[in-house]
Amino acid sequence: MHLHSFVTQFWPSTVDGVTLGSIYALFALGYTLVYGVLKLINFAHSEVFMVGTMSAMWIMHFLNISAIQSGFALVGALLLAALFSMGGSAATALALERVAYRPLRRRGASRLAALISAIGASFVLQQVFEVYYSNQYSNFPRLFKHSTLFNIGSAQITTDRVLIVVAAVVMMVALERTVALTKLGRGIRAVAQDPETATLMGVNIDRTIMYTFLLGGIMAGVAAVLWNVRFEQTRFDIGFLPGIKAFTAAVLGGIGNIRGALLGGLIIGLLELYGASVFGSQWRDTTVFVVLVLVLLFRPSGLLGESLARARA
Repeated sequence: MHLHSFVTQFWPSTVDGVTLGSIYALFALGYTLVYGVLKLINFAHSEVFMVGTMSAMWIMHFLNISAIQSGFALVGALLLAALFSMGGSAATALALERVAYRPLRRRGASRLAALISAIGASFVLQQVFEVYYSNQYSNFPRLFKHSTLFNIGSAQITTDRVLIVVAAVVMMVALERTVALTKLGRGIRAVAQDPETATLMGVNIDRTIMYTFLLGGIMAGVAAVLWNVRFEQTRFDIGFLPGIKAFTAAVLGGIGNIRGALLGGLIIGLLELYGASVFGSQWRDTTVFVVLVLVLLFRPSGLLGESLARARA
């Protein structure tokens, strides 16, 4: 135990935990949305995230954008990276729904069959990108200087951290309002609550599920480009550990609950950094896995147990 390290590193760990947790929260939304509608865990969602990081990296390298940008050039570069990241992740999510889930759903296959299909699709995507990018990390260019804006205790609040947290909050609010207020959101909630009745009321099940995967992919794409901004590297298996942590965040917050994904992501990010400062960096990932086991044992419904089907309009 390193309690002295925890005290001295409290503010830096808190700031980094909130930053990392914001990315986990966006990532977790894909698990939450798909589970809320299909009652299935999309274990290929980690590769949806990976494709997003690769897509953003690819367009930056293709256009040879590597120097520190400023002003409109910076905004343009960030938007371009975000658009390609969201596009790559969304296209991957839609392909997974069309190839790995829809045929099984139409045949009335079991949830176990869909789970195995998702795991198989996950390995396929990993291996395809491994062939092209081998085992080496691919670098994402530093688009802007990570300068310090102000300090909280011994923690530095830098421009990249502020960008990540603000972007994550904006996207979370936008998604929550979309599900709560729009016709698409009402359709998603109707299918989540009672697919048969929703069909009788004129809701197109296939289209609604497709849009659900699309929204989850877009959120993963935003998380992916924010990951690139923060860590500036990616590789073919980059989504594995963050994917497990995002899944843990979804379960902790209450899988199927959009606000729960935000809460769970922030808590997991903080626990990960606090655990590293108390037990040592080698136990950083173990802390998250222990939390997952404890949640499943003692509160499997999560902290906010309200499901997507009961979300208020």
